Amino acid sequence: MTEGPALRAVGAASLVREEWFLGVSVVTSLTFLAFQEQLFGQLAHPLWFTVVFVWLFAVVLGSALSVVRHADHLAERLKEPYGTLILTLAITSIEVMAISAVMIHGENNPTLARDTLFAVVMIILNGMVGLSLLLGAWRRPEQQHNLQGANAYLGVIVPLATLSLVMPTFLAGPDGQHPSAPRQLILGIISVGLYATFLFLQAGRHQDYFADDSNRHEHHGDHAPPRGPVWPHAILLFAYMGPVVFLVEQLARPIDYIIETLHAPTAFGGVVMAILVATPEAISAVRASIANNLQRAVNIFLGSVLSTIGLTVPAMLVISRLYGHPVTLGLEHGDLVMLLLTLAVSIITFASGRTHLMQGAVHLVLFLAYVLLIFQQ
Repeated sequence: MTEGPALRAVGAASLVREEWFLGVSVVTSLTFLAFQEQLFGQLAHPLWFTVVFVWLFAVVLGSALSVVRHADHLAERLKEPYGTLILTLAITSIEVMAISAVMIHGENNPTLARDTLFAVVMIILNGMVGLSLLLGAWRRPEQQHNLQGANAYLGVIVPLATLSLVMPTFLAGPDGQHPSAPRQLILGIISVGLYATFLFLQAGRHQDYFADDSNRHEHHGDHAPPRGPVWPHAILLFAYMGPVVFLVEQLARPIDYIIETLHAPTAFGGVVMAILVATPEAISAVRASIANNLQRAVNIFLGSVLSTIGLTVPAMLVISRLYGHPVTLGLEHGDLVMLLLTLAVSIITFASGRTHLMQGAVHLVLFLAYVLLIFQQ
């Protein structure tokens, strides 16, 4: 008669050990909710500013990592492409909330959405891809992925990135580079339409494009599929996202302070948001590549770029109209060259279905060039 309560106690203790960071997120949220003015009233002091910024950044990043952890559990049970789809949609939701909070809270920063999109693309397509390919190829000559899947991703990423980040530079409207209402509507419809079409392909008739045929027989029968209900991981995924909604809005205040008061480059806010978004997925992609599951890594980083552009751009355009914050989407000067170069190199990298060490090194060099370019502005 005592075995049931004992087992439940053991299960509860195990849950507390595994999900202790949820308590940290909740306590941090309640602290900033109760003592908001006191905590943000001393940002002029460098030490206090550092404490508040690092505290908020670490908790938001930790919560995002926990979201990825539970998305990975769902991926193991739901299999591809649904697992990666859940991961990318969850992280993209965090990105949209983060950009929205900074846009709405602080002074008008019309380039924030553009800088964040550009930073996410550079971090993922150069930093994440380069590190994944380099570490994955360190102990093996080549790695393979499904060519049709990579082509499907890039076939949508290239036009969306061009229409969102390149074309507006050459189509200045009456308000400068801020897209007019008709152009915003057209761009939003194109972005959502292409992304929805891709999801129909990914989750429908062409699911096999996003599966790794080379490892199918190698792993078949060796690892039994994970058992257990899906709903606990789904609930915990949303539970971790809850504090992120509030804490990202709080993080917007020190970001605004360093941009508006300390006159940091306007791209700083975008880079911070991009790091929050890309880091959890980068860890997951690198782990998959090291485990010789390059297809999983390809689904993560190309799917992340696609969802970032396809969903974030329409969301930012809607928020811009609702709150009267104009947005500038077109890249300029060196940033424009870096984007076009990155897209071209990515097409070459994934054109054969095989990757090797040199390709990872090239992408990391491009990422280094992007970082240096930030400090030259």
